[in-house]
Amino acid sequence: MRFAHTNIASKDWKRLADFYIKVFDCKIKPPERNLSGDWLDQATGLKNARLRGAHLLLPGHGDNGPTLEIFTYEEMSQSKEIMANYTGLTHIAFEVLDVKSTLEKALENGAERLGTIIERPIENVGILKFVYFRDPDGNIIEIQSWEK
Repeated sequence: MRFAHTNIASKDWKRLADFYIKVFDCKIKPPERNLSGDWLDQATGLKNARLRGAHLLLPGHGDNGPTLEIFTYEEMSQSKEIMANYTGLTHIAFEVLDVKSTLEKALENGAERLGTIIERPIENVGILKFVYFRDPDGNIIEIQSWEK
């Protein structure tokens, strides 16, 4: 068993994929998806589901690692903006070399700051530096780095 992917439903999958490509060096794993049919309706529990999108290879895992799947459905429902303490999935995290420069790059590419960069010693592990922000669609991302 292994982890396969995480999905983000976006109103504009190409714009959101471009953000993850520019900020986190993700790469599109072909083919781009253009999916519909009874099989998709049965799997998703939706009626007349039609979607377009792509899988992005995540950095540090090679060509067969887990992906970030970004899809735009022909019919989308708006969800309430989440916060870190909501139930369910609330954020994805990337380990980066430089939290400050990665945050700046994200903000330059349409991200929205949520918190401030924090450095916190974790006993017997090291010093954790991290911050939360929102991608251009409002999804929460944590970026972190560790020092021994």
